[in-house]
Amino acid sequence: MAGRITWQDTEEIALQLLEQHPGVDPFSVRFTDLHRWIITLPGFDDDKSKNAESMLEQIQMKWNEEKMAED
Repeated sequence: MAGRITWQDTEEIALQLLEQHPGVDPFSVRFTDLHRWIITLPGFDDDKSKNAESMLEQIQMKWNEEKMAED
């Protein structure tokens, strides 16, 4: 995906997290770290103060799905 990434782009976020943090178990990442990793992704352009647990859980689940598909 080119351009702006928002919190709603869970698949793109998951793919970038998988690329930037290979070998990391998504469920081992604290939400504070996950939030920081997301808002520093290239192209991320959304409200950086959002920190809803449900949103982070959705991203974590998608990241895990992408990791499982890669393995």
